[in-house]
This record gives sequence, C-alpha cells and structure tokens, in this order.
Amino acid sequence: MAKHLTFEDRKILYRLQQKGKSNSEIAELMGRHRSTIGRKLTRNTGQRGYRPQQAQRLADERRLASRRPHKMKNPEVHQYVQDKLEKYWSPDQIAGRARCDFPRTSWRWLSRQTIYDWINDYRPEWQAWLRRSGRPIERRGKLTDCVRIDGRPEVINKRRRYGDWEGDTVVGYGRRSALVTMVERESGYLRTGRVDSMKSASTMRVANRRMKDLPKGLRRSMTFDNGKEFAEHQRLTRSTGMEVYFTDPYASWQKGTNENTNGLLRQFFPKGTDFTQVSHHEVAHVEQLINERPRRRLGYRTPAEVLEKHLCCI
Repeated sequence: MAKHLTFEDRKILYRLQQKGKSNSEIAELMGRHRSTIGRKLTRNTGQRGYRPQQAQRLADERRLASRRPHKMKNPEVHQYVQDKLEKYWSPDQIAGRARCDFPRTSWRWLSRQTIYDWINDYRPEWQAWLRRSGRPIERRGKLTDCVRIDGRPEVINKRRRYGDWEGDTVVGYGRRSALVTMVERESGYLRTGRVDSMKSASTMRVANRRMKDLPKGLRRSMTFDNGKEFAEHQRLTRSTGMEVYFTDPYASWQKGTNENTNGLLRQFFPKGTDFTQVSHHEVAHVEQLINERPRRRLGYRTPAEVLEKHLCCI
C-alpha cells in the first residue's frame, strides 16, 4: 500500500466524508489505518472543510519543502549562527536578528527551534554558549501518528454512549511525579494511578493497567491533550483497542470533564504535592471518594451508580 494518498484517493475520501462516514468506516473502505485518515483530514482541512484539490496542493507543498536542504547546512548561515552564539546570543535573538540583517534574503531566515534542534542533533558543544549551559535542551514535544479532536466521531462529541474517556495528568512537585487521570465522559467515573516519572512509557503503563481490565464496551476511545507524556499513545491502542484522539493545542476546555475532575482531586492533593510520598492505597481511596460523590448533572446520582446501572443493562 502506497504511503501517500493520490489525488484519486483524496476524491474518494471527500465523497465518503460527504456521505457522513466516520474515520473508521472510511479507513476500512479505503484499506487504510484510521489514524492515517484522521491525520490527512486534520492536516489538509481548510476553512471550507476538506477539499481534494486543496488537500493535494498542501501535500505537494509539504513534500517539496521536505526535500529542501537544511538551512543550517548552508556555510553562511552556519557561520552566522556560530558567530552570534559565541557572543552569547540566544537562539531567539539570533533568529530575530537574522530577519533584520537580511530583510530580503529569506533563505537566511530560520526559527529559534531550528537552531535548538541543530544544537541537539549536531553541535552539542555549542550548549556551552547558551544561558543554561551544561543542561540538556528540551526539544519541543512532537506527537506522531495522532488524530486530532476534529476527526473524532460525532457520537463521542454528543456523549451518546459509554466508554469514551478523557485523559490527563495531575502534576506533582517539581514535575517529577504525577497522577494519571482518566474520566469516562458520560458518567464522570474516574480511574487514576500514580507515576513517579513523567516519561511517556510510565504514563502509558498506568493507562494500560487501568483500562485493559474494563469490559470492551467501556473502552472505546481516549482523548488526551498534547503533553509529551502521551507520546507513546499507540501502546494504549495496541493493548486495549481504544481509539486515541488529541485536543487542539492550548484547548484544555475540549476535555472539560477531566479538567473538572482534576479540580476535585486537588481538594485532596494540593498543588506542590510530592506524589512519590503518596501511597497507592491513598490514591485508590481518593478515587473511590470521588466516584461515590453525587453530581448535579447526574441528577445527584454518583458516577459509580450511573456506571453500575449501565453495566447491569448490557
């Protein structure tokens, strides 16, 4: 199967979308993975929706840009950056000044992230000129193979079924430990677990453990934000079969059920809590307290009662 969609593929995708097919249905009909379909729709949808001609043009432009040589491989650009770093300029100052020094020479313009990435990958010795000398530069996290929230089926958005979850973390002291929190959208039922590291592998290990023992009908989808701790989200899909979606950047309101529940957790674990000093038993006890607390939107029933009633009916 070819990796890239052809123009004919894009026309088929457009027609199926117009017929109201979900991403999963389109993927099955086209013989593609659902994350591929979601990614193509996210990257190539304009203000007037997904259009084959526009999608093909955007894809061609990205493909052409990817073949261009790295700007830092140009000797003049390379020397310019090195000269400024030797004067203890920051990458942001260098990137901004380049546009002032060469206003009509765009091939000499570059972003601060390009400079940081080049130092990380090819010139670690240049870190000595940075203000945080000796400390590793934290690369901006990039989520791969992810499907954005606008590719999420409408049945999830309208809360018409059980088994769709929102995931996040409640971060502890020094960002070294956290609670991984997962909230079922329909009932508000919480599942959580402690991690002593914010690494993605640790986060996904807890998410897998708390999700995989649920009935299949209660593990349909998960929606995360863009934190790097969710970079290994494919592990959750492989282990549980759940479809994973991601909110837009800086749009925590798109998983408001989880945000509200995290606020409830803060009653027991205020900001600055060192979760390495909190036992798993304490975490489980607080989880139970929250799940057995009545909610106005549930008619003052508890999340545990709502979910239990649903399980009795299936």
